[in-house]
Amino acid sequence: MIAVVAGLKVFPIKSAGAVPVAETELTPQGLRHDREFMLVRPDGRHLSQREVPELALLRPGFDGVKLVVRSPFAAAPLVCEAVDGPALDVTVHRRPCQGVDQGDEAAGWFSETLGLPCRLVRFTGTRPTALGGGTLTYADGYPVSVLSDESLDDLNRRADARLPMARFRPNIVLRGLGPYGEDSVTRLRGDRVEIELVRPCGRCVVINTDQDTARRSPEPLRALARYRTERFGGTREIMFGRLGVPRAPGALRVGDELTAS
Repeated sequence: MIAVVAGLKVFPIKSAGAVPVAETELTPQGLRHDREFMLVRPDGRHLSQREVPELALLRPGFDGVKLVVRSPFAAAPLVCEAVDGPALDVTVHRRPCQGVDQGDEAAGWFSETLGLPCRLVRFTGTRPTALGGGTLTYADGYPVSVLSDESLDDLNRRADARLPMARFRPNIVLRGLGPYGEDSVTRLRGDRVEIELVRPCGRCVVINTDQDTARRSPEPLRALARYRTERFGGTREIMFGRLGVPRAPGALRVGDELTAS
């Protein structure tokens, strides 16, 4: 079966807005610069749209040197260069990892913009995945998330609202597998890349957050709960999409054809 890459999105700051790209590099830790930064509370716990939906309105861009972040709540964007320094202990969903603090200017801008004390950290160290033997930065559990256009089309026929793909924040959008075709795929292979899909993607209240307004609604979690609740690893989750581990890094472009098996 052939799947076409219909979209690519990088999220430089965990839980903030997406950067659509026409091409990027698939690295062992996911798409280049994906979830490379994270906002943390004073005690090191990560900030998420679960508690702070306004994170969706942050529009970051990162070229590997300079980070630029815009927000409707700030008169001017944050512009700062990434810095190195001592590793700090932080957590993602109570799991320990590390980051380099990006300084007082960035911390002040985000704290004022979001209305709560927080600091920006850049990933350092290593984080293993629970399954598949992969490594990742600040993503919730796996380096790559995948969802198909056809699966979203089917959900929209069932839900009470027409929902854009942005709600689900996938790294890679596929076309050609049919509704929920990604559920049965374990490998995606291209001329330059290979990704192993190791588990379904469990969903939370973040997908009920409009990524352009930060407003919450009951959909699509309510609709998905009616027909996409599954047991995985001893717990029941609402599943939509798949999570993967890169096996062969390389260039990835919108329009690429991937063999799905």
